Amino acid sequence: MTSHKPHGTVPSPIKEIHKEAGVHSKSPISAISTERRGSSFSRFIASLFGSKNPLAQPASPRNNTVWLLDNTAYQPVNDSTDEKPTHWHAEVVACIFESESREDVGKLVASIADHIGLDGEVGADAEARHRIEQRVQPFLNQISPSRTVTLQVPVSRTQSHGLGPSDRHGIISQTIDMGDVSVDGIRDGTVLRPRLRDFGDEAVVMSTRFAAPEGWLVISDIDDTIKHTMTLEPTGVMRTTFADVPRPVAGMPELYKYVDRELNPTWFYLSASPYNLYPFLHDFVDEHYCPGTLVLRDYSWMDITGLIKSFTEKTQEYKTERMERIHRWFPRRKVLCIGDSTQKDPEAYAEIYARYPGWIHAIVIRKVTDVAHMEEKNLPERFEEAFKDVPSHLWTVAEDPKEFYDFVDGLGMEEQAL
Repeated sequence: MTSHKPHGTVPSPIKEIHKEAGVHSKSPISAISTERRGSSFSRFIASLFGSKNPLAQPASPRNNTVWLLDNTAYQPVNDSTDEKPTHWHAEVVACIFESESREDVGKLVASIADHIGLDGEVGADAEARHRIEQRVQPFLNQISPSRTVTLQVPVSRTQSHGLGPSDRHGIISQTIDMGDVSVDGIRDGTVLRPRLRDFGDEAVVMSTRFAAPEGWLVISDIDDTIKHTMTLEPTGVMRTTFADVPRPVAGMPELYKYVDRELNPTWFYLSASPYNLYPFLHDFVDEHYCPGTLVLRDYSWMDITGLIKSFTEKTQEYKTERMERIHRWFPRRKVLCIGDSTQKDPEAYAEIYARYPGWIHAIVIRKVTDVAHMEEKNLPERFEEAFKDVPSHLWTVAEDPKEFYDFVDGLGMEEQAL
C-alpha cells in the first residue's frame, strides 16, 4: 500500500478516533495533542451533515494527506436461497489529514524515551530516535473533515466511485460494488490496486484481495502471538512499540507459511493495537507473514496511560465485535483462529464459536512464557474453562509453534476429504 505522504493506512471501522484516555495537563504528550485538536471549526460543523454535507470539498494533494486501507472484497451471500452471488463488495476506508499539520515530535519522543529508560541512550542512538519519531507521528496529524475523494478500481471497465465526505474524525468508510463476477472475470485470490484520482505522480493506492464465499479463513492476533510486544508490561509495550526493531515470535513465520500452503486461506490480522500503528504493523506483517487485511482498534490516546489501555482494556468485547463483522462478510468460510494466552483470545474465540455454530473449525493458542506474571493465565484450568463448550479436538494450546503442525495437518486432511 502506498499513500501520499506519509505512507500508511488506517483500519476499519473507525467511528471515534480521538477518544481522550487519561489526559494529564502536565503531560508533554497531552499538551501536544491538545494543541493539534483544532481543525477548521466550520468544516467540523459542516461534517455533521453527513453524506448530504453542502460544504464538502474534494481533498487535494496540495492540502491533504490521504491514507487508504488495504481490504478484502467479498461476495454477499443469502443462505435462505440457492442463488449464486453475482457481485464483489468491499468496505473502503480513507483517512484524511491536513498536510501542513505535522507537529514537532521532540517533546513526545523525549517523554517516551524517559518512560522506558532510554533518555540517555536515545540521545546517542540516532536510529532509535528516528524509529520513535516515525511511529509517533501518526498520532499527531491533524484530521480533515468534510472532504471527498474519488476511487478508481482497475477492473475490465475501470470504475470510479465517489467517496465521502469525511466525517468529523476525518474518516470515510463506505461499502462499494467492486465488480460483476461474470463480466469482470475477477476470481478468488485476485489482487487489484485501486487508487485515488487526481493525486498526481505520488499515487495513493491500496491493495484489494478478492476472496470467494467458501474456503478457509484465518483470524490471527498480532501482539505476542506473532510479534513480541510484552503486552502485560507497560514499559515493555512502549519499548517494543516505539523504540525496538520489531521481532517475530520464533517459529511463527514458518508455521504461517505452512498453514498458507495447506489451507490456502484468506488472512485477517486482528489486534487491539491502536489504529495509528497501522503503517508500522503493516510493514511488519508484510516482511514476515502472509499478506492479509489488518484490523486495528479505533482508539487513539492522549498520553502514555491511554496507549497502554488500548492494548489491555475490553479486548474481548472489541475482538468479538470485529469477528462478527468478518462473519457477515464470510459466513460460509471455515475459520482457524490463532491467538495467545496474554489477553482474552481464548475467551473471545470461544464466545464467537458459541454465537455462530459451525463457523469456527479450529482454535490455536500460543502459551506465552517469556513475559512476567503469566503463571495464572497459563493454568490448564483457564483454558478448560474458556473452551468448556468447544469440542476438545477443535482447540489446542502449546508453547512451541512446532507442536501445532500436526493439528494443522488434521485441518488439511479435512480439506482434502471435502
